[in-house]
Amino acid sequence: MRKVIAGLAALAAASITAAPAHGELIERAEEGREIANQFGAELRAALQSAMAEGGPLAALRVCNEDAPRIARSAAEKSGAVVGRTSLKVRNPANEPDDHQRAVLAALEQELAASPEGPPPERIHLLEDGSVRYMSAIVTQPPCLACHGESLVAPVAGAIAALYPEDQARGYRIGELRGAFTITWPAD
Repeated sequence: MRKVIAGLAALAAASITAAPAHGELIERAEEGREIANQFGAELRAALQSAMAEGGPLAALRVCNEDAPRIARSAAEKSGAVVGRTSLKVRNPANEPDDHQRAVLAALEQELAASPEGPPPERIHLLEDGSVRYMSAIVTQPPCLACHGESLVAPVAGAIAALYPEDQARGYRIGELRGAFTITWPAD
């Protein structure tokens, strides 16, 4: 329930006629957490396997090719839009909207204030009646091979070729890398 209450307080101010009840939002938060955890676990397993077999260049392929497939599969199962976003995106297709940007800033502050706790999360009812769950992605040691302050030349070159507008570098362990975002359309 970590920060679900904070998200629900913001929902109380929303004036949507068909707004989900408090219990429905709690259920969506739980469902969102499950989707994000599954997405994260599948992505992490693929990245670890790729790193073991081919190093950071193989892991880069996982993020480029496999992560979107994992997100599509999760979306098909859940009926939600599933993805990742960040304040510093690698792929411009993952650029946050205004709401996501505000939530990412809040998650970043919370993570900095409480780095030892579980990754922060939020659930919100959006103005259009959709419900969005976001869960922080925290930078871990393996992430630094492709997202750290200094990258080896072959990795930097591959990133530049795949993502000419890359902003997703300069991270340190424990910082907010981004967030899983799960959005259910309005009924």
